Amino acid sequence: MKLSSCFFVIYSIFLFLCFTFTLSLAENVTYDSHSLIIKGQHKLLISAAIHYPRSVPAMWPGLVQTAKEGGADVIETYVFWNGHELSPNNYYFGGRYDLVKFVKIVQEAGLYLILRIGPFVAAEWNFGGIPVWLHYVPGTVFRTDNEPFKYYMQKFTTFIVNLMKQEKLFASQGGPIILAQIENEYGYYESGYGDAGKRYAMWAASMAVSQNIGVPWIMCQQFDAPDTVIDTCNSFYCDQFKPLSPKKPKIWTENWPGWFKTFGERDPHRPPEDVAFSVARFFQKGGSVQNYYMYHGGTNFGRTAGGPFITTSYDYDAPIDEYGLPRFPKWGHLKDLHSAIKLCEHALLNSEPIHISLGPSQEADVYTDSSGACAAFISNGDDKNDKTIEFRNVSYHLPAWSVSILPDCKNVVFNTAKVRAQTTIVEMVPEDLQPPAASPTTGIEALKWEVFVEKPGIWGEADFIKNDFVDHINTTKDTTDYLWYTTSIFVNENEEFLKNGSNPVLHIESLGHALHAFVNQELEGSASGNGTHSPFKFKKPISLKAGKNEIALLSMTLGLATAGTFYEWRGAGPTSVKIEGFNNGTINMSSYAWTYKIGLQGEHLGLYKADGSDNVTWLSTSKPPNKQPLTWYKVVVDPPLGNEPVGLDMIHMGKGLAWLNGEEIGRYWPIKSSIHDKCVEECDYRGKFLPNKCRTGCGEPTQRWYHVPRSWFKPSGNVLVIFEEKGGDPTKIKFSRRKISGVCALVAEDYPSIESWLESANDNKTKTSAYLKCPENTRISAIKFASFGTPTGTCGSYSNGDCHDPNSTSVVEKLCLNKNECAIDLSGGNFNKGLCPTATKKLAVEAVCS
Repeated sequence: MKLSSCFFVIYSIFLFLCFTFTLSLAENVTYDSHSLIIKGQHKLLISAAIHYPRSVPAMWPGLVQTAKEGGADVIETYVFWNGHELSPNNYYFGGRYDLVKFVKIVQEAGLYLILRIGPFVAAEWNFGGIPVWLHYVPGTVFRTDNEPFKYYMQKFTTFIVNLMKQEKLFASQGGPIILAQIENEYGYYESGYGDAGKRYAMWAASMAVSQNIGVPWIMCQQFDAPDTVIDTCNSFYCDQFKPLSPKKPKIWTENWPGWFKTFGERDPHRPPEDVAFSVARFFQKGGSVQNYYMYHGGTNFGRTAGGPFITTSYDYDAPIDEYGLPRFPKWGHLKDLHSAIKLCEHALLNSEPIHISLGPSQEADVYTDSSGACAAFISNGDDKNDKTIEFRNVSYHLPAWSVSILPDCKNVVFNTAKVRAQTTIVEMVPEDLQPPAASPTTGIEALKWEVFVEKPGIWGEADFIKNDFVDHINTTKDTTDYLWYTTSIFVNENEEFLKNGSNPVLHIESLGHALHAFVNQELEGSASGNGTHSPFKFKKPISLKAGKNEIALLSMTLGLATAGTFYEWRGAGPTSVKIEGFNNGTINMSSYAWTYKIGLQGEHLGLYKADGSDNVTWLSTSKPPNKQPLTWYKVVVDPPLGNEPVGLDMIHMGKGLAWLNGEEIGRYWPIKSSIHDKCVEECDYRGKFLPNKCRTGCGEPTQRWYHVPRSWFKPSGNVLVIFEEKGGDPTKIKFSRRKISGVCALVAEDYPSIESWLESANDNKTKTSAYLKCPENTRISAIKFASFGTPTGTCGSYSNGDCHDPNSTSVVEKLCLNKNECAIDLSGGNFNKGLCPTATKKLAVEAVCS
């Protein structure tokens, strides 16, 4: 008895210690006017948005680690309701939607997490993330004081909260989640719902807070948020934002480092100098949590893109590109920025700023804490002119539209306009589709295609017939992009156009989003709206014969609306069909008997499934048909060589959908932007950014390559399935490996660096270096260009200036050749310092990685 009693006492002490240790890790997150307070400490936080369904589980650890290496303390993600609750009470948390796995990966990396439950998210995601089935629950109106909507919203929110609690993932339980969000940017639309909108916003906040999660709730862009939640800012710039209460911290939930793409539009870019400027200004003006939306945009796989017309790519010009590679110089420049800001953290969080005006657009904010530690931010908001100012009896040169960071109030360690980070040269290396490797005895076989052609119009039994047009979305309920509208018209042999060889003209008006018109089984033409205006008109001469003629319209959606007042009521599909040119004038067919069929035959047959489909007869051929509409193609291939990320090159196809091994790659449509649009060769970062400021790719496809995650490939025997709507050349489909083939650096003598500042504390000598680093398992195999002096140009097109050290190439080769990475000191004895003594000298280098 004594032994067992002793054991019981020891065991009890052990449990008590374990419980005490758990409590030490599990503390409620609080806040004051300075910042969030986690485990009793004020925190200055850099957050990186990575949406789990926009990548794949195999990529999650790498993405999180790359964000951490880039200086992130926090990962942020939405929760995607329509990906989780497929029908009422039918929940899914597998594959790309394994939310718990994603949060735990973040936790294992030692990072915090912001969980934006919403559950409305917008996010260029189909239907704003709300399940389509909810629209058809009787009496439901989204995002207002509506009982059905509030019931399902609270039910899902509670489900997610309980799931996180079960896994002990809130910071109050020792987990990584430090903030949760309810609703999303509702302030833009609240007035459109009248008093019911105001009541709904207050209800949403109250419902969220009642969940008792032990961490604060936030509402972004909620201009009347109640005191129980923290209101936050979303914008390109949030330095002037102030929370509604002076007792709350200044949080920036969405800093947009780029922008999304829409089919048929140009490619948007935001310069790294301007992104850094916005972040530095935010912290200069008392900000404490800043989140990049997006830090990794990823891919809208399958039919998840909304908009409509949002591309399958959601690259967003983010610091980590769609394929998971750091985007240089943006990733590197922001990493340097984060390091500089962190040097100022203690002063920023433990003092009030002293504001000093230094000119009409120049100012300094100085933070000095009780220990005497001092940090300063000096900004020049002039968007054209550099300025030289005096601060604490020292002269500082400020480039236009820049912020200098001085962690000791004396030395500049970072300026937002001076990019020291390298630039990478990224190529899409094409590879022909390869058949599965055959046995050694039989050799390599030729590529074998299988083809299935859809019949234009009604296949199988009609779903229904109506003497009117039905709304496309209400009919399909988004179970497919496709809806067939068919009817027929009888042409009398006495019609004049049959005799004189002219063609009548088909006129169609549609609410969107796109349409293919078939007459007597032949494709006559296509039309679509665009990302800013979904409705469109179709006008085209057509061929009709004497007697009965079939008109078949394949109406298509390209993602449902994602935001706006009463956005769920927006329709799609034809609203008027007329044929002009008959003897009696124009025939209005709108009230004809229209026969409807939902979806494609191939969809119903499951042609996209990796294991095939029973009772389907494919036509086998080594020469698949070219330029044939409504055609399914299937081919078995080996994966591309190497381990680089993979894109599917669809430049020679028309429009459609693609799958690999049953996984949905997504919608493809290499539609080109207009050659008449405005594009830039080099973007001027100075001045406020808007999405149209720095666009490229005029006259080029909005999206040519479609991300195929490496984890989707098997070692051999991969089934690639394509559904082509309009007609393309499948023999020209290729895989492309996304490869970093080279690196560049362009650094001037006066560029500040944190490393130099830290080293100068010991030897009082500052230096500037250029850094080059190739991808892992590659080396710097050649120096294509090197010039110390006054080189000009950009990466890939450098040239010597008036001042050039002829030994530049040999110096760089000696320091860098055959190495994975190297540093080249500009201020030491490497180069001829006597060159052009009045000029600020620069070093430009382009190196090959192999």
